[in-house]
Amino acid sequence: MDRIQRVSSWLKQEGHTSAFIHTKENVFYLTGFYTEPHERLMGLFIFQDEEPFFICPGMEAGQARSAGWEHEIIGYADHEDPWALIQTALKKRKITIDTLAVEKDSISLSRAEQLKQAAGGAAFVSAEETLNQFRLVKDQEEIKKLQEAAKLADYGVEIGVSALREGITEMEVLAQIEFELKKKGIQGMSFSTMVLFGEKSGQPHGNPGTAKLKKGDFVLFDLGVILDGYCSDITRTFAYQTISPKQEEIYHTVLKAEKAAIELSKPGVRIGDLDLKARGIIEKAGYGDYFPHRLGHGLGISVHEYPSMSQANDSIIQEGMVYTIEPGIYVPDIGGVRIEDDVLVTEEGATALTRYPKELTILP
Repeated sequence: MDRIQRVSSWLKQEGHTSAFIHTKENVFYLTGFYTEPHERLMGLFIFQDEEPFFICPGMEAGQARSAGWEHEIIGYADHEDPWALIQTALKKRKITIDTLAVEKDSISLSRAEQLKQAAGGAAFVSAEETLNQFRLVKDQEEIKKLQEAAKLADYGVEIGVSALREGITEMEVLAQIEFELKKKGIQGMSFSTMVLFGEKSGQPHGNPGTAKLKKGDFVLFDLGVILDGYCSDITRTFAYQTISPKQEEIYHTVLKAEKAAIELSKPGVRIGDLDLKARGIIEKAGYGDYFPHRLGHGLGISVHEYPSMSQANDSIIQEGMVYTIEPGIYVPDIGGVRIEDDVLVTEEGATALTRYPKELTILP
């Protein structure tokens, strides 16, 4: 069953008339076409039995067809009203929409109002949970793409390490990483690259700037790429030239927590237990107050997708899931350590797609 048929079957099972899917990630998942429409309307209408149709800016209609979309495409010019074209397409199908499944978490109020009017006042239901479940378990083609994206994340860290020298700034290293990765043909970075030195490594989501590298600094890289529509995400932390006993203790605590969570990653295990396993190790070492975020997140078309690897998540790990494991300790005036891998769950357990070495390294 292809992905469109799967949505149609869900609509039929639940008794919903239609679905309108507009986020670029879910559009890509269902059509194979990846684009950023900016402020312009782009959306996919799926029905129980009628032919689906895809509406997008006319200048991108050819790309959508080339990407493999075989059904109707409605391309519109900037002076045209896409909602009027939607109404015409719905009337042609002679269908009365009672309930319409939409991505409630991301549709704006104004767009929801326009959609409701175009669909004849249909009641909205949420499509998020179902689409999250569809995307949760990756097929072999998706896994291959995630593996290739992970290799390039490893390469990004390699570039960053080779660029380090005393006095270089965070932004100078970041620029070299992204320049070399672009030469490898990536679509883009999957999020804003982080290169953080010294005390700034103690900011979980710090902003790189003009800080200069000096002896004794932690160096934290957090980066990922988008390749063929799929994301990677890696974090590695290094010590530059020397390391204090406190820094070394922090590093080994995080590494122990990360390895333990990966080892526990097996089909049938409660997701929240991975977070608790890693958190317990960090708390036992006396750093519980310095681990302020969840253990990780799902990974795929989006760099942050379902599931949330939080201790509160009662969902069960399944074979074919891909997610990050990224415990961290962040201590003011000292800095922080985060170690992150992209993990694929297999029948036997888990394997890390990111392979850059993570044992403590003191860079010369």
